[in-house]
Amino acid sequence: MDILKVSSRSVPNSVAGAIAGVIREKGAVEIQAVGAGATNQAVKSIAIARGYLAPTGIDLICIPAFANVEIDGIERTAIKMIIEPR
Repeated sequence: MDILKVSSRSVPNSVAGAIAGVIREKGAVEIQAVGAGATNQAVKSIAIARGYLAPTGIDLICIPAFANVEIDGIERTAIKMIIEPR
């Protein structure tokens, strides 16, 4: 499964396009966000991606979870969201 990493500076429309593209090609995508700002951008991106895919009959669901990731040698806790069609 492809992993998209979202930061607080990510543009939600761009991330939404990436989500929609991966869903169309592979059927599912995982998004990782570390911190409140990044999580906010990720959630907005998922909502926008639902709008992109709804006219084609694809309804998205989101399964949130925690993940441990290493950033610059430091282990951090990320929010992991698995996005797939319903």
